[in-house]
Amino acid sequence: MNMQSECFQIEAEMPWEDLGNGIQRQVFGYNDQVMLVKAKFEVGAIGTLHEHHHTQVTYVDSGIFEMTIGIEQKIIRKGDGFYVPPHTIHGCVCIAAGTLIDAFSPARQDFLE
Repeated sequence: MNMQSECFQIEAEMPWEDLGNGIQRQVFGYNDQVMLVKAKFEVGAIGTLHEHHHTQVTYVDSGIFEMTIGIEQKIIRKGDGFYVPPHTIHGCVCIAAGTLIDAFSPARQDFLE
């Protein structure tokens, strides 16, 4: 499937998708091969442990999170980041409200449905 976002994404003009349980998502630029996504977490929100075939790289824009990747767990905060290889179990618990900036390859088509 050939898909592509508009060339510019203006934050104030883009909708947030309410995922429930204190998590919201905002999809930014993408094509078939790459996608940028913002995920906003309230204190106590849980990014349930999961896995997917996408490679994921994430930057912590704000907040504090207890992050689990495979069997490793670390506290990460503003300025930190993490890498998740394909098919690796991962998830987080939000300790202080914040936003994660995720890049996926290939794009998460399921986020557009």
